Amino acid sequence: MSSRAAQTIAALRRGHDEFVGRLAALGPDDIVRTSGGAQDWTVAQVVSHLGSGAVISKASLDAAIAGDDNPGMEFNKEVWARWDGMTPAEQVAAFPAVNEELVAAYEALDGQALEQLRIDVGFMPQPLDVAGHAGMRLTEFALHGWDVAVTFDPTAAVPRDAAVLLVDTIGPLLRFAGKADQIDGAVTVAVRATVPDRDLGLVIDDVVELTDVPPAAEAKIIAPTEYLVRLFSGRHGAEHTPESVKVTGSLTLDDLRRVFPGY
Repeated sequence: MSSRAAQTIAALRRGHDEFVGRLAALGPDDIVRTSGGAQDWTVAQVVSHLGSGAVISKASLDAAIAGDDNPGMEFNKEVWARWDGMTPAEQVAAFPAVNEELVAAYEALDGQALEQLRIDVGFMPQPLDVAGHAGMRLTEFALHGWDVAVTFDPTAAVPRDAAVLLVDTIGPLLRFAGKADQIDGAVTVAVRATVPDRDLGLVIDDVVELTDVPPAAEAKIIAPTEYLVRLFSGRHGAEHTPESVKVTGSLTLDDLRRVFPGY
């Protein structure tokens, strides 16, 4: 079986190719529509966010490969300002090349680098390995890719290969993004992910965290893996919730939506 880093890079490649194809089919009116998933942004602004993120991610990767320091916040601000200054058409047109450069840079890493390279992203207490760095990008890319896709297809889903990886990547974020105070008392939830099948636990107490399968639980949720990723990241509107999602016990799906307002 390939390493988690290699699996993540492969998911980024497939996602890139699909997303670029989707962008190529959009017209001038499409790209200024309000995003179906990130409703404070237009489609072009979502693409701009992904484009600037690609540039910044590649800069931190390049610095690690060269043995240099992270370029720093001033560099990031310059990148954001440059993309913010583009027209919607320019933002969409510029995206494919910069994201291709990032994905290709990951793909060029050899086996030793995949295991040993450490990347300073500038805002984490410790440098990340390649799996962690690429995983952060996959989280951003897959979720914002869905924000664009759902604008034109209300049944859009996070790609399966990305969703399988993102369940674990998103897990640590829930301690900061989950709002445990939105329900009364502590609750343990048995989580049954489907497509593919997997069992885990969710504890809502002083903080929110994913755990191993609980021996006992007050509530249970059964949902496709891709929907769990969207639920945890706040992309859980009723109009985009599959009929197969079931919540039983002491919680409702609306309770879980309050716990996960998005970030």
